[in-house]
Amino acid sequence: MNWEQVQGKWKQYSGTVKEKWGRLTDDDLQEIAGKREQLAGRIQERYGIAKEVAEKQIDEFARALEADAKHASTHHN
Repeated sequence: MNWEQVQGKWKQYSGTVKEKWGRLTDDDLQEIAGKREQLAGRIQERYGIAKEVAEKQIDEFARALEADAKHASTHHN
């Protein structure tokens, strides 16, 4: 799933984002507003990890969302 799709459905996905990165606050999620660069920075800050690690986690998260979406669509047809 490309990030524009995630950003476009940020309100829908923000709960999933918070499940993945529980140290992010509701205010963080509101400020991030789906912006990938801000999400990476906030994850880096909250978890004390390198930006590259945060970026990798975001990539994996987006792939998991895509897999879930494909799985859901095959069960609804």
